[in-house]
Amino acid sequence: MPLGGAACGAQPVGIEADIFLPIAGQPPIEILGALVARAARSVKLKRLFDFSYNPSLGPGALSHERWRASVCRVRWRMTISFARHQFPPTIIRHAVWLYVRFTLSYRDVEDLLAERGLDVSYETVRRWVLKFGPLFARELRNRRPRPTARWHLDEMAVTIVGRRFWLWRAVDDEGEVLDLLVQPRRDKAAAVKLMRKLLKKQGFAPDVMVTDGLRSYSAARAEMGLSARHEQGSRKNNRAENSHQPTRRRERKMQRFKSPGSAQRFLSIHAAIFNTFNVQRYLTSRRTLRVLRGDALQTWRAVTAA
Repeated sequence: MPLGGAACGAQPVGIEADIFLPIAGQPPIEILGALVARAARSVKLKRLFDFSYNPSLGPGALSHERWRASVCRVRWRMTISFARHQFPPTIIRHAVWLYVRFTLSYRDVEDLLAERGLDVSYETVRRWVLKFGPLFARELRNRRPRPTARWHLDEMAVTIVGRRFWLWRAVDDEGEVLDLLVQPRRDKAAAVKLMRKLLKKQGFAPDVMVTDGLRSYSAARAEMGLSARHEQGSRKNNRAENSHQPTRRRERKMQRFKSPGSAQRFLSIHAAIFNTFNVQRYLTSRRTLRVLRGDALQTWRAVTAA
């Protein structure tokens, strides 16, 4: 029997009444609205799935606007919550920090925690890194100061599942990793994509852009209309070349990346934590190093607090 047939005197389209049990004194379309509203747990979803009928069309007919409404994507803001986890937040934060900060495998982290009397599986550590790593990295990026206006851009080849990909990276003249991008090609389109991502994330254009001799950077700079001075040279770009070394170490430890998406996710997390703890110890005294390291640890504890 169609929904709202004999009881409501209307013939709406596309919904069958045997899905819902009729309630005496209440139109079936209101039953549908009540069920959907009960299932929706947020105010936005309740407004989105409001199936109230239009009185001008009859007691059982849905309005034309409701049927034609397009479902938009609701973007939720992820908050750091350690609820429904067996282990306390301190252990979870420490496990994620060990894996991302140092060149360790999941089983190495499992052994380090077992030495302290904690029976945590390496699979549990992997799930913690996948869940909390992007959240920690986002908060760390929000707390970083503004980088310098001299950017070094470079690309390196990585082999993923037997195919060669290119890891495009941008750092400033102090070694701060600004952004990175895994792309299948080494051409102007990939360089433009990296520059657009940089400008959108940083919010300002550089004064000086240093690259190697790849012509794609010059073509991308001309297409985007950047007025930054462009310097080229292999030795001038040593800052970007040296920033590939931590990635190479992790690539060997992980026995290469398994997919471009997983490489992009992990390297984004690794870059945010690397920037926080990169105190450039070779440029400072021991006393200054202790202060900078203490500040980095304090930032990590404040960011990862529940």
